[in-house]
Amino acid sequence: MKEAQHTVLVIFGASGDLTSRKLIPALFALHRKKRLTDAISIIGVSRKQYSDDDFRSHLRTAAGEAEGASEWEAFARNVFYQPGDIGNDSGFKALSEKICAVAGTDVFNCLFYLALAPELYAATIEHLGRAGFFTESEENGYRRVIIEKPFGRDFESCTVLNKDIQRYLAEHQIYHIDHYLGKETVQNVLIFRFGNAIFEPLWNRNYIDHVQITVAESVGVEHRAGYYDTSGVLRDMFQNHLLQLLTLVAMEPPALIEADSLRNEKVKVLRTLREIAPEHSARHTVRAQYEGYRSEPGVAPDSTTETYAALRIYIDNWRWQGVPFYLRSGKMLSEKATEIIIQFRRPPTQIFDTQTGSTELFTNRLSICIQPDEGIHLRFITKDPDGGMKTHPVAMAFQSPQAVAAESPDAYERLLLDALNGDASLFTRSDEIELAWKFIDSIRAGWMEDHAPGLTTYARGSWGPSEADDLLACEGHWWILGCMRQETNDLQTKEYTAGRE
Repeated sequence: MKEAQHTVLVIFGASGDLTSRKLIPALFALHRKKRLTDAISIIGVSRKQYSDDDFRSHLRTAAGEAEGASEWEAFARNVFYQPGDIGNDSGFKALSEKICAVAGTDVFNCLFYLALAPELYAATIEHLGRAGFFTESEENGYRRVIIEKPFGRDFESCTVLNKDIQRYLAEHQIYHIDHYLGKETVQNVLIFRFGNAIFEPLWNRNYIDHVQITVAESVGVEHRAGYYDTSGVLRDMFQNHLLQLLTLVAMEPPALIEADSLRNEKVKVLRTLREIAPEHSARHTVRAQYEGYRSEPGVAPDSTTETYAALRIYIDNWRWQGVPFYLRSGKMLSEKATEIIIQFRRPPTQIFDTQTGSTELFTNRLSICIQPDEGIHLRFITKDPDGGMKTHPVAMAFQSPQAVAAESPDAYERLLLDALNGDASLFTRSDEIELAWKFIDSIRAGWMEDHAPGLTTYARGSWGPSEADDLLACEGHWWILGCMRQETNDLQTKEYTAGRE
């Protein structure tokens, strides 16, 4: 599509927490970095009766009081507000008039951001579509929509929602956002894999023993209990964040670093996930609640919603056949951390350990820490100084300096800028979302069966239930903690269990 000179960003749900806490600060940061021009206008839409000045004042504190007043004033001149009810057609007519008045021309780009409750997505897009907001032609600019997660709550609702939306929008106009893909270290997974010749030849079942992906939260459900108790960690975290990280680790090299090529390779991974049959659910999955969850405000006293889950997943393709991928996520865990662990196979025989009488089973390991300490950590074996042929593990690490990390852009900065520029590489496609839901639904179906794994509990501040440790121990593995920290526990002697044989 032809791109116009002026761009209008319309945020639905502008009075909500996401807008004030994430979107406006991200847009203001882009303005301060000179990545937004005066040719972009922002219009907030919600039911509250703000004037333009009222809305600007409401957002001022969200941008940070420490920021320069002159920079904020320059940014705020391009921020406007339109009260409106998405259930009322007249509100969309008023919005159309506001957009044209702000743009000052009939030719403009328009990006809509749905910072709304998920149940309002379809109705909002229907109203916009019927009013002609999505019409693209050679005479006007682009029309795009950013849609927040969750997108559906299962495969069936996701496909229905996709059909409803695709009545008015083409796939190239739809930007499904997952803020994890905007994190710097997540993007660095692609650079690390495909920009370094020394790793890609080893990135397969011949050299990798297993992969671990952890997304741990140290907080409970807090103010989200109403949503969370009908969702659980499997829907809230695995369907999007963890499966997206898995696809980046497991995908084949794309022909180009552009949206279609990248997303095609991610879809191939999702298509080859081995479904966990209901009768095997107890062998390959763990589900648990943290102690006291049922006493949280807004949680049902007899709730069976899981706040922790661990999965053993296999990918049935040439590169990964037989390699287990262990995924875990939970609330109220020991600390907040997101890590990817690539555990390489041991050498065929540990000749140095045999000669020195050591029983330590050290192996090479690559750790990618996404948060809180961004960095990459490679472990290898070296000789003890003046210790004969005794060995010990050492680490080669890249860790973002604190000064650099402090300046790292928020994920929403990168994603908003990409959407404005028409780059959908870090956004998920409709078929990706459907395939992810299909896989998650198969697990949830297994949990409904009589032979499903029982819902267990775990202590607050722990790393989850003992059953999650057993999930790995039966294969001779153990959870690895502390991507960029001292791995003192892990550097002690470890013995493979009989289950390895």
